[in-house]
Amino acid sequence: MKEMNKILKKQFFVDDLSDDQKAVITNINDYINQGLTRKEHSVAIIEGAAGTGKSVVLMELVRQYMTDKRYKTSLVVNHPELYKAYREIGAAIPGMDVMAIRRPTSLINFAQKNHKHYDVIFVDEAHLLYSKSEPYAHYRGENQLTDLMNLAKVVVVVYDFDQVFQSKMYWDQKLLFDTIGSHPYKLFSMNFQYRMVASNEQVAWMDDLTAEKPMKPFPNNSDFEFKVFDKAGDLFENIKKRNKEVGMSRVIATSGFPRIDGRHNVEMDTFNLPWDEWDPQRTPWAKREGSITQVGTIYTLQGFDLNYAGMIIGPSFGYDKATDTMTIIPEKYSHKEIFKKRKDRKFTQDEYKAFIANVLNVLIKRGKYGLYLTAYDDALRARLIELYQESK
Repeated sequence: MKEMNKILKKQFFVDDLSDDQKAVITNINDYINQGLTRKEHSVAIIEGAAGTGKSVVLMELVRQYMTDKRYKTSLVVNHPELYKAYREIGAAIPGMDVMAIRRPTSLINFAQKNHKHYDVIFVDEAHLLYSKSEPYAHYRGENQLTDLMNLAKVVVVVYDFDQVFQSKMYWDQKLLFDTIGSHPYKLFSMNFQYRMVASNEQVAWMDDLTAEKPMKPFPNNSDFEFKVFDKAGDLFENIKKRNKEVGMSRVIATSGFPRIDGRHNVEMDTFNLPWDEWDPQRTPWAKREGSITQVGTIYTLQGFDLNYAGMIIGPSFGYDKATDTMTIIPEKYSHKEIFKKRKDRKFTQDEYKAFIANVLNVLIKRGKYGLYLTAYDDALRARLIELYQESK
């Protein structure tokens, strides 16, 4: 059995679980044991915002059940980078069957074809499950949660409704409960912040910024390091320094940067780097040393921690002086996957704006020890700098 990668071990397992985490695990264990004796299929919902330790709780449960030969189990995640990470983690856990870690479409198609049924299926990032048919991705069902519920006595799902970014993976609480229907379920809420050393007030500042609330100075009441830069080039130099010192420090950005001379890079002042690249290699993007020369996105960083995040707020965010708020400009958001139409549901402009706000909110919280910030829009950047000077 190979030794678990230190970075992944640190992110997904902790030696000393907090009392809050232990209590959630105990309660979910009780619920799973009840569910295994029921005739009807049941659902345990782990709900919490980014950084609340949902994956740590899930992996402790996964380790308990998926190494116990009494149970037929599977772990599924629809995020390709997290899938790679979980396969690597699984290979290092004694007694774990790595083949039981799958993408949801793969598990559903395999189980339906071979008439397989499970005791427990664990689903991380369940807000990424398809809530409509996606034939191009080889999923021909109507709702992946429904299919997973039909395959298992108990489905344990991790949801964060503020991490919904695309119409094809649209979830809100109403759709979740409509999908569960008359099946038994229980909600386990996690509302304690673990990823960042930031204070509650500092996390609230990030939430208020992305929610288009009036801007204010960043609270200076923890060891969390916050800096605003006038130039993305300077931000990058500082991120490179941090990466040499402590590792796992990357530049990240939201969509919307224009193509220049045929290049679709992130270009701003002296800064010019390519976007992250989907890569079939086993090592997740966040862990690759070479990714320091690329710009991370939601597609490579969702679910992963960084030590320091260098956040470039892209062109689809502006500034309204009259309301003193950051504004969202959907027409400048260049990743069109967000706006795909659905036959069963129409999305409003405000809902599309919420998708874009969610992307920024998740990315801005990636850094455990610090956030370095700049913005493409001149007025927004100037206001952020002004407030930063006030907070020092």
